[in-house]
Amino acid sequence: MSHAVSLFDFVNQYFDRAAAGSGLPQGLLDVMKACNSVYRFTFPFRRNDGQLENVNAWRVEHSHHKLPTKGGIRYAPFVDEEEVKALAALMTYKCAIVDVPFGGAKGAVQVDPRAHTPEEMERLTRRNTHELIKKNFIGPGIDVPAPDYGTGEREMAWIVDTYQALHPGQLDALGCVTGK
Repeated sequence: MSHAVSLFDFVNQYFDRAAAGSGLPQGLLDVMKACNSVYRFTFPFRRNDGQLENVNAWRVEHSHHKLPTKGGIRYAPFVDEEEVKALAALMTYKCAIVDVPFGGAKGAVQVDPRAHTPEEMERLTRRNTHELIKKNFIGPGIDVPAPDYGTGEREMAWIVDTYQALHPGQLDALGCVTGK
């Protein structure tokens, strides 16, 4: 039975080809490819009609070589952990190539925003933010999410509002996200 190649596998194959002529030791290259932190969580969510559903979400910090890490949060019905790991790795490489002083990260919530009301999306976004805060996966100087597929300035405003409510008086709290 053949194993489908994930997007993360595909990104790593390109990394290996690019690194082949670098002269760097294999051990260092393996460290550069690995995701430093993968936070996978599921939380219950109550729809406006009272129905409960489980929502899957991820935050992946691929590289802590420079802090904060940064990368978007996407809302999509078919996103999975391998995709989030791949996108976090690509963010690391993009930042390194252009010498931007950030490590790469990415987040995702497995949800179709078009199938939810704005009120539901606000509650879902705030709940996701609470989960990220609990595990220290968001904050200025730590990990700074940004808009991505399915999210925009509205979601970033909800995230920063939630962050500020849980960190009263923190002077740099607005720096917990970009794109607001």
